Amino acid sequence: MRHLMSPLDFTVEELDKLMDLAVDIEANPSKYAHACEGKKLATLFYEPSTRTRLSHEAAMFNLGGNVMGFSSADSSSAAKGESVSDTIRMISCYADICAMRHPKEGAPMVACQHSSIPVINAGDGGHQHPTQTLTDLLTIRSLKGHLDNMTIGLCGDLKFGRTVHSLIHALVRYPGIKFILISPEELRLPSYIRSDVLDSGNIPYEEVVRLEEALPHLDLLYMTRVQKERFFNEEDYVRMKDFYILDAKKMELASKDMYVLHPLPRVNEISVEVDKDPRAAYFKQSQYGVYIRMALILTLLEIEV
Repeated sequence: MRHLMSPLDFTVEELDKLMDLAVDIEANPSKYAHACEGKKLATLFYEPSTRTRLSHEAAMFNLGGNVMGFSSADSSSAAKGESVSDTIRMISCYADICAMRHPKEGAPMVACQHSSIPVINAGDGGHQHPTQTLTDLLTIRSLKGHLDNMTIGLCGDLKFGRTVHSLIHALVRYPGIKFILISPEELRLPSYIRSDVLDSGNIPYEEVVRLEEALPHLDLLYMTRVQKERFFNEEDYVRMKDFYILDAKKMELASKDMYVLHPLPRVNEISVEVDKDPRAAYFKQSQYGVYIRMALILTLLEIEV
């Protein structure tokens, strides 16, 4: 039995196989419409989510399965003090597979150590967000045709952004990847990722503050929001939240085939006028998220169609 705690839980070859399956699911949805009949997915979401929770649920429904779970800690026995390990033991009696989001780093790892069903890490604090990373990889491969030899700009909250941390871990395994890290000083990429992942792997990168400086050099721009829920005080959040706003004028600085991704939700870091630009791929990215999660559920449940 396998779990998904990190994008690194799958080899590059396994990721390619997973993405190939997602592409086939997109092309032939009826072929997979009954693959999970009689199976149940439990969604254990200890903090709010729209896309991640609903895309897992949509994935299971599209496979013919059923869904149960909760959408906040307040609506579960966690409010009474039940531990993650006890919750997962109990859920293992009811469901065949589980997706967990938790504000504490490592909580899904604790769950998988006590679970008798596959556990999917749907985001744990500022640590990892592997299903978003799988979504990002599928989106990039579908748009660009490959996952190597690219200059990728990561912009916004690089300190707390778990989507950014997961994506870096995944992309450094492909040759010819360079990062341009675009953030204010206060939201720079954590030093442990710079040293343990980028420096130790001799991955080229540069850190800049101005988005305009980076845009002409990018093959892909990955925007992120400044996350209010990760700040300890309102004053710091207010000071940072409008630091970057991508608009139509800035998009003129970018190449004609530089796509814009965003894990969503956005606040105001991408102007709605950019939505009309053919290079804006963030809503398409959300759709790819359903296909890759369908492929992941099938893979973890060891169901072949």
